[in-house]
This record gives sequence, structure tokens and C-alpha cells, in this order.
Amino acid sequence: MFTGIVEAIGQVKNIVRSGAGATCTIRVPNSLSDCRPGDSLSIDGVCLTLTAVKGDLFTVDISGETLARSTLGSLKQGSMVNLERALKLSDRLGGHLVSGHVDGTGTIDKMERQQGAWLIRITIDQALSRYVIEKGSVAVDGMSLTVNRCIGRSFDISIIPYTAAVTTISKKRQGDKVNIEVDMISKYVEKFLSHADTAVPKEAVSRLDRELLLRYGFGGNNGDL
Repeated sequence: MFTGIVEAIGQVKNIVRSGAGATCTIRVPNSLSDCRPGDSLSIDGVCLTLTAVKGDLFTVDISGETLARSTLGSLKQGSMVNLERALKLSDRLGGHLVSGHVDGTGTIDKMERQQGAWLIRITIDQALSRYVIEKGSVAVDGMSLTVNRCIGRSFDISIIPYTAAVTTISKKRQGDKVNIEVDMISKYVEKFLSHADTAVPKEAVSRLDRELLLRYGFGGNNGDL
């Protein structure tokens, strides 16, 4: 689990295709020196497992599914990527809960400079756009961002100068692809509501009721729930 607050920028040293998947080695800054093999790392918003760590070189294996569903399929030597280590339970949640399981990609339709900041418009598939709401959160290349407004299948985001300086977003151009992860809570809510009228097998119904709660001391001395 991640917060969408990018910690550093890495550079792809090499990427080797093998069958449907690939192995990628990334040069990282010293600030991530505490990472070990087996750790999870968000690379442009994609959660991957470190398979090897040697000095400032991190290696990850990328499955065919991930290559096809994200922008990692277009990585090449010299590509710059956003990096974030997995969330610690003691950390501040500065962004929002980001799983690193990318839902798809979007296309940058507009990049407009506004007094050092950037106004960016991104278009995504219709299947994903229903999960994006004005003033809601969305992860773009692993960055937790607030949606300014929605226009059909597109949405606008603002990038402050600090974010532009410490991530790869300012290097993007109109027409570039970016990884998109929508807020997972919206997908859960949709599934719950879509199954609201579906018959549930008797054995699957929860046994949690008022009588059980009272039996185990919940509800106070007077039994109120």
C-alpha cells in the first residue's frame, strides 16, 4: 500500500524482455538505500517486488499483464520513473490509499503552464471515468492528485511547482500516456450497490445480530445498541 507521495525519481539502466514479461534494473538515489529484496516499490504507480538490490541498482520483474496494462511496457534505457516505498503504519497519509494496482492508462490532452504550476487534462476510458469525481483523488503515475473538474471522459489536475520539480510529470508532453489508478473505495461501493438486490445464500448471511452482541457484552449496561 502507498500514499501517492512520490519520494524520488529513478532512471532505467536497462530492461530485458523475456517471453511475455521483462526484467528491469533502475538506478535510484541514496534516499531509498534501506530497501531490500522482497520489498514492494511503486514505480510510476505500479507496485512491484524488488528481486535484487546492489548498491544504487534495484531490479524488478514485470509480468506480461503489467506491461500490457500500464506504461511500463514502453520503458527503455534512460527513462525516468517516479518511486515510492511502501507505506509504514506509522507514516502520515499525505495523499490517499494507493494500492499500486494500475487500472489502465490515460492520455495527456493538454499541458498549460500557469505561473510556475501546470494545468493538465487527461482522457481515460469510459469504464474508468465513472470512478473519477470532482475534488476526488486519483493516482497518476503514482502521484496522489486532486481532480479539479471532470469533462466527459477527461479530468483536469493542477501540479504545483514543488510536485513538478520532484516528479517526472513536468517532463511529459501532450499525447504521452500515464498510469491511472482510481480510488479503490469507489469501486467497492459500486460493487456493493450493484449486488444489493441479489439473493444471498442463507449460509453466507452474517450471524452478527443484536442478540450475539449482547451475549458478548457489547451495548453497555442497559443493553442499548
